[in-house]
Amino acid sequence: MDTIASLFSFITTPVSWVIVQFHKLYGALFGDDTGWAWGLSIVSLVVLIRICLIPLFVKQIKSTRNMQVLQPKMKAIQERYKNDKQRQSEEMMKLYKETGTNPLSSCLPILAQSPFFFALYHVLSAIASGKTIGVIDQPLLDSARQAHIFGAPLAAKFMDSEEKVSALGASLTDVRVVTAIMIVMMSASQFFTQRQLMTKNVDLTVKTPYMQQQKMLMYIFPVIFAVMGINFPVGVLVYWLTTNVWTMGQQMYVINQNPTPGSKAQDQYLNRVLKSVTSHGEVRGRTRRNTVKRIVAKGPDRNDIERKFITGLGKLGLAAQEDGTVTKSEAAVLEAEGGAAPKRQQPKRQTKAKRHTAATPPGTAKSSGSTGSEAKTSLEKQDASQDDKPKSADKPAASGSSRQAKSGQRKGPQRPKHPSKK
Repeated sequence: MDTIASLFSFITTPVSWVIVQFHKLYGALFGDDTGWAWGLSIVSLVVLIRICLIPLFVKQIKSTRNMQVLQPKMKAIQERYKNDKQRQSEEMMKLYKETGTNPLSSCLPILAQSPFFFALYHVLSAIASGKTIGVIDQPLLDSARQAHIFGAPLAAKFMDSEEKVSALGASLTDVRVVTAIMIVMMSASQFFTQRQLMTKNVDLTVKTPYMQQQKMLMYIFPVIFAVMGINFPVGVLVYWLTTNVWTMGQQMYVINQNPTPGSKAQDQYLNRVLKSVTSHGEVRGRTRRNTVKRIVAKGPDRNDIERKFITGLGKLGLAAQEDGTVTKSEAAVLEAEGGAAPKRQQPKRQTKAKRHTAATPPGTAKSSGSTGSEAKTSLEKQDASQDDKPKSADKPAASGSSRQAKSGQRKGPQRPKHPSKK
């Protein structure tokens, strides 16, 4: 580890200088030799580094989302060119270039932090060994060796011997209890951060090997941190615990404000936007308006969660606009002016008899579906005409519909019966 840390010795002087400057500030408040002064100096170093790495973190988020979106296309390329590895690599690079995705962007924050991490480790190891390093001279070295965080020296490790811990003015039990608690907190924060990313900020409609890899890392990373943590000084544990908590909070903010499309976090975010629109009648905040603007621009390519949001606006009588705002629809305007929107009335369904009567040509007899008095008069007239004279052969008798014909009876015009056979 010393060999690896020595590779980053060029940055130990800037790191030690930053720690000393923060120590001057906190030493004036808590005392130069206190654990609070040195511990908060390390925490402030982490915060300063992470603020500088925010642009890289944004690139990491975008790269992670692009990789999730590209997983189906990447899988198709792999299946199509599974026997031609060179062509497969060319198509992958072409896909990355077209979409502007860099697979290494997701590792940028970790890679950028590595020099500071190893430089801090090197500084704390030198303090534990009683050696000056960077801008930390002998008085500052003596002050740092006297600093204790909850009874554990800043440079002590979980695996240190009792003699070494005693030389730093502490007991082995205190050191192991404090370091064990910090290792557990460090691993737990790493697990929670990864789990938050997997359960809330992943498009659940796309099942890809990338999701399985992330799920495996969710369990592997905490174990790695736990194993490595027993060899870290207390100051390094403070550094790593602080950066994990920072990452967790930063990721939580990004997930709540700019979630991945199709994820559970997007559903929760759009529900909050819909409640805000319900309360205020408008989309408040530039971030939310940009979100609505992107949803409108997608058109038919919206996912189920986005379509649900647009439907929710419609139920409120609102319609999303291209600039991210919402306006009242025509139906809502008419209702607000006091006149309900005219509803489309469906025509009443007629009975079969009425439909048959409407289809019967003029001059034919009325069907049995007529009203009682009209049907009775019609029947009396027909009987009277049959008694007076027989029907002529050229004028067909009025017959009912084909549905009223008896079984076996010939359809169409029939021969009139002889008066004697009535």
